[in-house]
Amino acid sequence: MTTDASAAPDAWKRWHEQRVETVSAPYGPLALTATHWVEDHPDGRLPDIPGTWVAQGAGVVLTAAGTDGLTVDSLPFSGEVRLGADSGPEAGSRVALGEKRLVVLVREGVWGVRVYDPAADARRAFQGIEATPYDPDRSVPGRFTPYDGTRTVRVGNADGRERGLTLAGELAFTLDGKDLTLQVAQGVGRLWAVFADATSGDTSFRFRFLFPEAPDAQGRTTVDFNRAELPPCAFADHFICPFPPPGNRLDVAIEAGERALG
Repeated sequence: MTTDASAAPDAWKRWHEQRVETVSAPYGPLALTATHWVEDHPDGRLPDIPGTWVAQGAGVVLTAAGTDGLTVDSLPFSGEVRLGADSGPEAGSRVALGEKRLVVLVREGVWGVRVYDPAADARRAFQGIEATPYDPDRSVPGRFTPYDGTRTVRVGNADGRERGLTLAGELAFTLDGKDLTLQVAQGVGRLWAVFADATSGDTSFRFRFLFPEAPDAQGRTTVDFNRAELPPCAFADHFICPFPPPGNRLDVAIEAGERALG
């Protein structure tokens, strides 16, 4: 994020406080208690979730009785409904069970249902995020070079499965006198890197995410490791975060940004 140097520490502090608020929100990452893949349950019965859930074409068909206690679009539900993947905030998912939110998702054509519970043990036990105080030397210029078309690489995920990770190009920068690169994905308004470094698995979580701003017309952006983030799977085991792709395990110690749960 481009920020005046004198204002950067205060901006980082606000960012860190917002991150803590976001992950500890009622339906934030700490509230995720399960991810069920529908194909793993041929009878359509998901553990501790009423109704039957069957993947059919481009969606999931939910069948339930009124006594199951489910709501769809905030109304008591009975009968059959076809559900697509929820695209908005978890708190606004179409299906709920009391205070729980049942979020439909799809990954590489495989449909699943996530359970978000504001009463999750992890959310009650949360004591903050350990993060290194702002260091101006951890924020450096970078240059993005796009590939000729996107590239998809297969990488392991935190749930033990392998999935495709689509990469848009390379981000080059110099840190501690070393010329380094990261393979990055490109989203709306920002890049995304999954990386590990010499602190990973030791004084930091085993890998982290970084979201540099989208590059300008010349490919310039800022690589600010002060804003390195813990991946969602650091907060709940039921996320399926991708591991770093080849080349994104840096041989420098990046003692910056979020490091571990408090």
